[in-house]
This record gives sequence, C-alpha cells and structure tokens, in this order.
Amino acid sequence: MAIHSKIIGSGFATGEHCVPNSKLCEMMDTSDEWIRQRTGIEQRYVAENGTTTSDLGVRAAEKAIADAGLKKDDIDYVIFATMTPDYYFPGCGGLLVRKLGMKRSIPALDIRQQCTGFLFGLQTANALIKSGTAKNVLLVGAEIHSSLFPWAPPAWEYLFGRSDVPPTDEEKVLATQFRDRIVLFGDAGGAVVLTATEEDGAGLIDAKLFSDGDSFEDLYVPTGGTSQRPYMSIDALKRAELVPVMNGKSVFRRAVTLMPQAIAAVCDANKIRLEDIALFLPHQANLRINQMLQKTLGLPDERIYNNIQRYGNTTAATLPIAYNECVKGGLIKKGDLICFVGLGAGFHWGAVLYRQ
Repeated sequence: MAIHSKIIGSGFATGEHCVPNSKLCEMMDTSDEWIRQRTGIEQRYVAENGTTTSDLGVRAAEKAIADAGLKKDDIDYVIFATMTPDYYFPGCGGLLVRKLGMKRSIPALDIRQQCTGFLFGLQTANALIKSGTAKNVLLVGAEIHSSLFPWAPPAWEYLFGRSDVPPTDEEKVLATQFRDRIVLFGDAGGAVVLTATEEDGAGLIDAKLFSDGDSFEDLYVPTGGTSQRPYMSIDALKRAELVPVMNGKSVFRRAVTLMPQAIAAVCDANKIRLEDIALFLPHQANLRINQMLQKTLGLPDERIYNNIQRYGNTTAATLPIAYNECVKGGLIKKGDLICFVGLGAGFHWGAVLYRQ
C-alpha cells in the first residue's frame, strides 16, 4: 500500500492571561456588545511579558508529542508556522528544537502563510512523509499577536490585573483607532504530530491551496520589512504601524467567496460530496465569516466547529486547537471525514480533506 500521513497526536497552549471583553473596554473605547456583534468573541488569552511565540509552540509541541506516544527524538522534521516570530530572524523552528532539547541536526522549516499556515503545513508534512524524507513530522502553529499592540509596559500591568493605574488617555485614543483589530486576536500555540502510515482510508486525503498577492494591502503590516529603509523606524513605531492594516469588508467578501470554492475544489477532485464530510473545521478569524460559510454550504450547527468565542483569532494556531478540542471532546471519531478550511493574509486560502 502507498505511504501517506496521519495525525497521531495533538495539543495546544494559550497565553497565561484570560482577557474578557470587559477588560478591553477599560483599555479603549469599545463595549462587550460591540465586540460580540462584530466578531462573536467573548474572551481571548494574552501571553505574559517575556513569553515568546516559540515558548507557546514548545508547550503545545510537548503535549502533542506526549499525546502521540512518542519521544522528542522520534521526531525527524519540524514545521513551524507563524506571522509573529520571536525575532526578525532566525525563525522559530530552530528555537523550538533547542528549547525542546531535540536532536540538533533535525531540520526545522519556518513558513509564513499567516492564517493558513496550518493548511500549508499539512500539505508540506504530507509531502515530506510520502517522499520518505521524514517519518514523524511535528507541525506547530503559534502566535503572540499582543506583541503588535500599542500599549506601554504600565498599561500591560493594568491589563493583567497587577496595577491599578489604567492606560493614559493618549494610549486609549491610540488603541481605539485599532480596536477592530485588537479585539480580534489572541495568543496561543497548537501542534500536531503526523506519521507515516499504510492504514487504508485514514490520514490526509488531499489539499487544494491557493495564493494571490494582488490585494495584499487589504490585510498586511506596513512596517518591519525591506519595503522601506530602515525596515523599522521610531516614527513607524510611534504611529503604531506594527498593528495590521485591515480592510474588513474586503477580507469578509474574500473569505465567504474563496473558502467555499476551495472546499468545492478539493471535494470535486476526490469525488466527495459535502454530505460525506462529518465535520468542517474553519479557521477562526471571525464568527460572522464562519456563519456565512455555514449558510452557504447549508450545514447544520453540529457539522461546523467554532471556538473563536473563547480564544479569539490565534492565526496559525486556530486549526490545531480546534482539531484537538474536537478529538478530545468526541466530536471527531475514527473513520470520520473532516475538512479544514481557511483564508489568510497574502492572500492565501485553501481546504484540506482528512479522514480520522
């Protein structure tokens, strides 16, 4: 039989601080109703000062490796997806290898597909395994979005409940300019271990992934790159240009159009009907996007999974977190056909079929 890849372990870790909408209302001009109506989010987790993206990746990876019943040295390839790396360079993959205490010769690949990082990582891991390059691949998606937010250190102490001094009026005004993005994001890491298998019918079936950079300005970070000299400036930091620029209406239209198209493409290529899929796991960018996807596909509530209410948008971590919760919660059972789908900055989008 042909070798293909199968997920044998998963795990996730969140930032240390649970931040409900009510706390964000003290940091800028917003309300719980405003946030819920536009995003569906009720709370998110924010990392402690000093916690890095690779730290969250390590915590998730340790759980996934243990869940797989493997040892760290059984892993022979690492793929790390993030848009918020610890450093401009190097990437987080090698840092994770060091922090986990793995064999130093193991290859570690960093990928930058933002909210679709996990989808591209699944396809890459599958190719590595099918080609015989690797047997056990650790795929990690992790983010610390809070590192991009425009508060000074004292404001973070207030957010974490360690100070009674709220943000200054100036900080509140600045944050309010970006509230549509700040309320969206959370900090977390998710991981899965994929292994080579000859088990008939189980594992990754196919992936249909797409990229188009024509309208990248609808969702991007305008500083921190070679499009300007220097790639980071004091003025850019003062203008909070590390906060992503987002044309919300454009992103919404793309998501609700391109995600169903990607699902159709992967289903048509494999002669699979929508009704054959037990559960859809969409990227958790905005609950309204996923509700429109559900309506477009004509799905009942029990066939689509959402957890953005509890975590916010954790970009590359959303799909492994959702997968772990569904497996551990009994929503995904052996033999079930599931579909991962998402769209992210770039733009990148796609869908993956997987049988448990």
